[in-house]
This record gives sequence, structure tokens and C-alpha cells, in this order.
Amino acid sequence: MAEDAPASLSPAESARLIEFARAFKAAARAVVLYPAGHPAIDATLGRLVQLTSSSALAAPLRIAVLTDALLVDGLAPLRPDPAIRELAITLHAHLIGELVVHPGGDVESWRGFLLLIGRGTEDIRTEGGIARLWTTMAGRHVELREIDYAEVLREDADGGEAGWAQVVASCLHGHASDLSVGVIQALLPATLDPSEIASAMQAIDAKATEGSMGIGARSAALMRVLRGILDAVGANQPDRLQPVLDHLGSAVGQLTPDTMLALLSQSTGTDPAARGLVSTVVSHIPDSAIAGFVARNATSEDAALDRVAQAFQALVTSSEQRERLLTLAHDEAARSSVGGAADFAETWDKVAAKLMASYSDKPFVSDDYADELSGARTQALEVEQVGDDPADRLAGWLGTVATTELRKLDLMLVLDVLRIESDHERWSSMMPPVVALLEDLFFVGDLDAAESLVGVLAREARADPPTGRGPSARAAIDQLVAGPMMRHIVAHLVSIDEPQLERLKAMCVSLGSGLIHPLGEALAIEERSLPSERLTAILIAFGAIGRREVEHLKTSPNASVRRTAIYLLREFGGSDALPELTELLDDQEQGVQREAVRAILNIGTNSAYQVLQEALASGTTRSRGAIMQSVTILRDERAAPLFVYILRHVDHRGPLGWVYARALEALGTLRDPDSVPALTSALYRGEWWAPRRTSALRSAAAAALARIGTAPAIEALEEAARSRSRQVRAAARAHLHHGQPLKIEITR
Repeated sequence: MAEDAPASLSPAESARLIEFARAFKAAARAVVLYPAGHPAIDATLGRLVQLTSSSALAAPLRIAVLTDALLVDGLAPLRPDPAIRELAITLHAHLIGELVVHPGGDVESWRGFLLLIGRGTEDIRTEGGIARLWTTMAGRHVELREIDYAEVLREDADGGEAGWAQVVASCLHGHASDLSVGVIQALLPATLDPSEIASAMQAIDAKATEGSMGIGARSAALMRVLRGILDAVGANQPDRLQPVLDHLGSAVGQLTPDTMLALLSQSTGTDPAARGLVSTVVSHIPDSAIAGFVARNATSEDAALDRVAQAFQALVTSSEQRERLLTLAHDEAARSSVGGAADFAETWDKVAAKLMASYSDKPFVSDDYADELSGARTQALEVEQVGDDPADRLAGWLGTVATTELRKLDLMLVLDVLRIESDHERWSSMMPPVVALLEDLFFVGDLDAAESLVGVLAREARADPPTGRGPSARAAIDQLVAGPMMRHIVAHLVSIDEPQLERLKAMCVSLGSGLIHPLGEALAIEERSLPSERLTAILIAFGAIGRREVEHLKTSPNASVRRTAIYLLREFGGSDALPELTELLDDQEQGVQREAVRAILNIGTNSAYQVLQEALASGTTRSRGAIMQSVTILRDERAAPLFVYILRHVDHRGPLGWVYARALEALGTLRDPDSVPALTSALYRGEWWAPRRTSALRSAAAAALARIGTAPAIEALEEAARSRSRQVRAAARAHLHHGQPLKIEITR
């Protein structure tokens, strides 16, 4: 009689595998951490080359890679070792299913392979996978077999055992948190077809059963499958999440009663994530799948009717719905092979009695009426084909089941429940569906309906005196704000009219200050002009508390966003904005500088003018020129007080003399009558030791007075024409007689 095969490697082979894993680990770390030629690389690679040399390795070393273990010829080492586990995790992360090491690899060959292993898994997958890259590197001392999970999931339950071993290992023996990235990517293609999802789940359940795994481990594996599919679809194809949930619901209906009960037990466990996941999937199980579950499992020869009844009652809580689904299950069972049995009716009565707790409608429905009801389904008519109703009546009936009408009914129901429910705990349990309904309303742009629901939440959140519902309402508002609401709002900002915009602003303000940061983030990335303007208007509607987002906006790399920050500072107003505006005077974008100058002029205080003067005095030549250019380009009468301030406070003899001269010219251009006193003072100002500069500045002041042309300006010129100073008289008479300003060139 032949002896049984050993369950593990021999001591010598185990030691060789452990030594290889340790050398691989050390060399992989060295080639990543140190530059080429470093002694650590030579030492670690030398050890790896020695272990895989022709003298030490007589035949190729074939290593099968599991999620956290390595097998040689299907056998595990005698004892676990951390180095083996770490190497398995590293290789499995790259989707390596088998590693074949041939004898004779040199230092450079091993270094190239280890550098490839040290790269990020996502980068390698983006470039086509590790097997493809290793092939392009012409590596010969190592062969790789990369796992193709998509191909694995397209195989049936009887084929592809090696590939399915990887999937089952990931599902049943993976970490308790989530599936690995490879398994998640593998599950994603299966979502294209509901039959593939069902086949994948049934195959995993079957493999787990063959492996004598407990029911708890099987349900945990299926939970990982469900979570992996939903996470993968949510991250890669979020628009397909709803149909995938429907496919998952249909697939769950194909499970055995024991597995179904184990899965349903997760909905009452202590893990909130598991409860939510199971509840979501179960809610998407179609009636046909539940009926098929009952028909398939309740009438089989080895039927565990108690388990089927327990699962059926957990899936369907309403007595009326149970009766309807049992009717569907009866019809499906009657069409199957068991339906032709002579005792089928008696058998089904026992099934129905068990599943419905002996429910019977005989006390309520007469025999004649029951016969008519039974035959009604064979005589159904299309309502549109009935000719005894006028077209307008039919249109009215059809209108009552239109999508908009159904949404109105949903809204009315939710509002009524929120209004009449007095139990705080039950009222709080309504918040998740309320938030989901609000997200749907914002998604479709039904702002009228959203306004009514938001109003209820806002009133309860700020009720005075408190009603006990405030914490639940505030938590719902926080959940709503943290979700996709702002993204949906931005999508409709182009199409709504002004009255709707005003209502939207009021709605956003009622949600509280928690919406300010999402508003600022949306504004920072929005590049379209109309949505940006409307987002700004909403942010301004928050008042002073909205100002805190300015710091986030004014550091944006987008110049239009920085201009929006200046606009917000202008709207919020006050001297408190001067420090932020001062920073923006040094902006590289001329448009931003111009808006900052305009905002400072809008403040219009001596402190504001002092800020501009200091910027002109301390800035670079480029920044001073840009500021003055921005001021003169504005052609805004609000700039006149700044120029008057410059004439009174800037020394015309210092480094800002050119600014002084620009101010004289600008006042003449603006023709501000309030600047006459300052120009008159400038007309008399000068030094005898700088005759050319004095003459030019006096001529510019006289020209500005002449261009203003008001009675006080002419009177000032006439008085200057009679001055004792010959230069003052000459400047005044020249412009008094001609009434036109002369072009004055001032050298900086």
C-alpha cells in the first residue's frame, strides 16, 4: 500500500524556502533604499545569487503565491516564518500567482527584478502589469505567472481551479477589513452581467463548502465580495451603482437557505457598516428572486423548510406581501419538475402554512369571488385599449403615476410623517431617507421640493425652545452638507433664473455655516463665469461668517478665484480687509492687482490710502508701476481722494516724486472739484535750487486746475497769476489763457 504524501515540505526544503525569502526581503529593501554600487546592495544580492546558483539549486524552484503564504509543489513549509509571509504579501500585491526561479541568475539580473518589485503596484498595473514589464526587460532567470482575475471570474465553478483558489483564498482567508486591490479589480468586470455576479457568488460559496469552512466564514467571505463589488463600482463607475445593486440583489436570491440566514444575521450585528451593507443589498432583492428562492428550496427532496421559512420571514415582513410572493413562488414551483407530482397541491399547502403561519383568506373571501380573482390574471387588458373612457380622462389617470407626481407623493408622505411623528427616536430614524430624498431632489434640480424639506430640518435644528429633535436634524444637515449636494447645486446654477437663485441662497443660509467651506471649495475650482458669480452671491449671503473662506480663495492658483476673493472682501467691507488686500497688491496678475486697488479705494479711509502709499514706497519698481498703472487705468472718481492724499503726504522731492507727478496729471483727468485746494497748494510748492522740476510740477498743477474749470479752480489760477513768484505767475497765466493742459514730462 502506498504511503500518504507528506503534508508539508521536508526540513531541508523548508529551510531553503525560508532562507530564500529572507535573502529576497533583504535584497529588495537594499536596492530600493541605496544607490547602485552601495556595499549593502552587493552583500544582499550576493547572498541571493549564491542561494540560486547552479550549485545550490539543482532544479527550478516553483513557488505558488497565496495571499499570505508560499507553497513549493503545493506544500507549505514546516513552520511559518515572517519573511515568507512578507514575501507572499509583496508578490500577491503585484498579482503574481506563481514564481519560477531558474538557477544561475547574476547580480544585475536580480537587481533589475527587485527594482521592478519595489515599484508601486498601481503604476505597474497602469503600464500593463508586472508580467508584461518583466517580459520587456528580457528577464530569463525568473518566470512569472500573473493572475488574471477577470478571466477567473468568467470561468465556471468547475474550471480554473488554480485561479479560483486565489479568489477563494482572498475571500475566505483575507484580512477582516476588505478585499485586496487585486480581488476588487477582479470583481469589477463581473458586474457587467447579473448572471456572472450570481455565478461568482455561488462558486465562492461552493468552494467554501468544499473546504469545510464554517457558515460564519462563508458569510464573511460573501460580505467581502459584496463590499468589494460596491467599493469597486463606486470608485470606478459610480453611475452604475444602482443597476449593480439590483444585480447583487438577484444574485443573493440564488444562495442556499443556510448562507442566506448567515448573511441576514449580519444586518442585526454590532458592525454598523455590515448592517448597512446587508440592508442595502437585501432591499434590492426583486420579488421574482425571493419567489424563486422559496420555490427552489421549499420543494426539494432535502428541503430544510424551517430554514426556508425563517429566511422568507426575514426577507419579507409584511403579511400581504408574503401572500403575494407565495403566489408567485407557487406558480414557479408548478412550472418546475415537482409541479407535476400528484401530491404537489398538498405539499404546497404545507409549505404555505409553514411560511405564512397557516394564513388563509377563506374567512374573508367567498369561493365565487376567489374563483374570479384566480381567473383575472388570465384576462388582463391594456388600459390604453379600453374604448369606453375619453382621452382626457385616460391622460389624467396616467398623469397621476408620472415621475413628477410620484415624487410629489413621496415628498408629501415624508413631510406628513415628519410633522405628525411625536416619538423622537422614530423621528430620528427618518433622517437617512430624508437625506437621501434631498440628495435626489438636488440631483434632478427640484429646488421647490428641496426647499420644503430643508425648511423642516432648519426649523427643528434651531427650534426655540428645543423640541428634542434638534440633534437629529443637525446631524442630518451635516450629512447632507458632507455629501454630493453642493456638486448637484453647481450643476444647476447655469439654468436657474433669478427668483430661484434667491430661494437657493435663502435655503443655503438656512443650512448654517457648515455649508461655507463646501461653497468655497466649489468656488475655487469653478471656471465658468455665471456659476462663479452665483456661488459668490450665495457665499456673500452668509454675511460676515462667510468671510473666513477668503483666506482659502485668495491663495488659489487661479487668478479669477483670487479676484473673487477680492470681490468678497469688498462686499464684506471694513478696514479689517486691508491686510488681505495689501497682500494681493503684490500679485503677479495685473487684473488681481487692479481689483485689489479698487477694493482699497472703495474703503476710502486714510488707513486705506496709507496702505497704498506704503506699498508704493516699499514695493519694487515693477510693483509700484503696476499699482500706479492700476490706479490710473481705473478712471474712477473714487480714486480722486487717493491722489489728493498723495499730494498732501508724498514728498515730491523723494523717490516717489514720479508718483506725485502722476497724481497731478490724474486729478486733471478726473476733473474732481474737491481736489482744487490740494492742486492750489501744489501750484505754490517748489524749490529755487531745482528750477526745472519746480516748473514742471507747477505747470502740471496749473494744467489740472484749468481742466477742472470750475469757478474755484479759475479763481485759484487768477490769484496765482498775480502771485509774487515769477514761476507761479508764468504757470498760471499759460493755462489760464489757453484753458488746455500742457503735456508735462517728468523724469522718474
